[in-house]
Amino acid sequence: MTDVKDRIDEIVKNNNMVLFMKGTKDMPQCGFSSRVAGVLNYMAVDYADVNVLADEEIRQGIKDYSDWPTIPQLYIKGEFVGGCDIITEMTLSGELDTMFDDNGVAYDKDAADKIREANA
Repeated sequence: MTDVKDRIDEIVKNNNMVLFMKGTKDMPQCGFSSRVAGVLNYMAVDYADVNVLADEEIRQGIKDYSDWPTIPQLYIKGEFVGGCDIITEMTLSGELDTMFDDNGVAYDKDAADKIREANA
C-alpha cells in the first residue's frame, strides 16, 4: 500500500489540479466522472486526469488516500476538494469559482455563470 500511496501522493502534489476518474477527461466512462469532467472542461480549466480503470491499485488506493469511498475525486493544489455531488454543489453556489480564484486557477468565468444560469 505504501508504494501506491506514494504514487498517488506524487500525482496529487505534482499537479495543480487533478481529477481521479473513471475514464479520461476526453472520454469519461461513468456518469459521475462525466459530470465533473464536463464542468471542468466547459469552464476551460487545465487539469490532469487519472483513469482509475487503468490501474486497480490506484482505483482502490485513491479511496484509502482520501478516506473517501467514491470516484471521481478532485484535488486542487494538493487538497482534496470532493466528489461529484460536492463539485456540483460548489459549482452552482459559486464556491468553486472562489476556490479557483484563491488558488490561482484559470477558468472561464462566463462559462461558470452560464452553468449557474442554466440550473437556476
